[in-house]
Amino acid sequence: MHSPFPLFDPAALRELEARGTTYFDGDAFALMARAGQAAWRCLLKHWPQAIRIVVVCGPGNNGGDGYVLARHAHTAGRTVRVVQLAAPATALAQRACAEYAEAGGAFEPALGDCDVIVDALFGIGLSRAVDAATAAQIDAINAHRAKVLSLDVPSGIDARNGHAAGMAILADVTVQFLARHRGLRTGMALDHCGKLELAALDLPEALWTGIAPSALAFRADALHECLPLRPRNGHKGRNGHVLCIGGEHGSGGAIVLAAQAALRTGAGLVSVATRAMHVPALLARCPEVMAHAVESSAELLPLLARADVIAIGPGLGQGEWGRAMLAAVLHALTPRVLDADALNLLAASATTLGEDDIITPHPGEAARLLATTTTDIQADRFAAATTLQDKFGSSVVLKGAGSLVQAAGSVPAVIGAGNPGMGVGGMGDVLTGVIAALRGQGFAAPAAATIGALLHAAAGDAAALDDGERGLLPSDLLPWLRRLANPVRR
Repeated sequence: MHSPFPLFDPAALRELEARGTTYFDGDAFALMARAGQAAWRCLLKHWPQAIRIVVVCGPGNNGGDGYVLARHAHTAGRTVRVVQLAAPATALAQRACAEYAEAGGAFEPALGDCDVIVDALFGIGLSRAVDAATAAQIDAINAHRAKVLSLDVPSGIDARNGHAAGMAILADVTVQFLARHRGLRTGMALDHCGKLELAALDLPEALWTGIAPSALAFRADALHECLPLRPRNGHKGRNGHVLCIGGEHGSGGAIVLAAQAALRTGAGLVSVATRAMHVPALLARCPEVMAHAVESSAELLPLLARADVIAIGPGLGQGEWGRAMLAAVLHALTPRVLDADALNLLAASATTLGEDDIITPHPGEAARLLATTTTDIQADRFAAATTLQDKFGSSVVLKGAGSLVQAAGSVPAVIGAGNPGMGVGGMGDVLTGVIAALRGQGFAAPAAATIGALLHAAAGDAAALDDGERGLLPSDLLPWLRRLANPVRR
């Protein structure tokens, strides 16, 4: 699997299911038979020694897939029991249930003792909170000691956006049918899916014609393709001049991190405009930067004129000084990366940005920018990223588990890297510097946002491998930014 790879929403998968049925001369059960058999193979791959298997079936076609798996497991000599949430309600599920029963399959009212539980409750069509009876069943599965295999999606997770409105299965493995689901790559879904597998069901590639992905997933292995080698005759002037603005009284460290990250990502020159009191510490920590004590917007203007890209927000504050700095930046024609307090100040204004700009909000900042709640942002991260892009006109990096990058006229990029250890103050400041450095090196705003978010997340993963996620510091990413930003010269 090469990165980036396509992700699809339920509407696209429904269309593919319909085409698959046509391919089998109208026999929809042939597709279900393939799905159930593929799920059984997936179970064997991960737990080949499993003897006692419980399949929990819902009333729809996801339950039908479960009945097919149960029949294969029974035929293979395993001890199989089916727990029915409700009687099968579709013609396909009814047929699959009947074939399982005719093969001598057993039905039980409770989970009991077992090695593996198969979650075949609900598939890609669920977009609401489950009812009380289903919630109780999910709770029992999650509390059980057995391993859990979910079919298509962990029941309770919305395949469109990765949100769970109520209870949801905590799977060890999730096998997706036909294509990879975009909703399983971001937000709450990342805590529920376990290892993701794909069963494409061997349909002809021609069936995909005209079915467009709704997102693209990027993994760390894409970095070597995204970051080309530099020419041998390059020089600092060709590598971009980044101006980092921030560091109100008491917040000097944030702008230091941004500046260091820009340098480690390859910026040719990095200037910092900050409060005078922070200049000595900044130079002591990072002598490579050009540090400027800036106390007024008038003092900032000459620096703005010399920069190729502006990074503003880390440690900026929301007081008079921060407002003055941002006002001057918003009047500049230079490409901008806005984060932290620059976003909080932007939320209180009616300012729009341009396609050359990038904003990098976390869910709380996104909520302020859209005058809503963090809960609403997290309930549909794809919709939030799209709305932010529409409102401000810039490229958007919506940070969080499975960060999203949304640019005008394109499907979102989903960042398949990063870890919980990166949830610490200062990580966003590093990201700001990374993206600004790439922007200064000539990458267009959408590419700089995507590659920057991926590089930042990959560096976090690499740093976590050294000593673990807990206690990871933003500065721990700095040496890894340099290593990962440099492809091997052959």
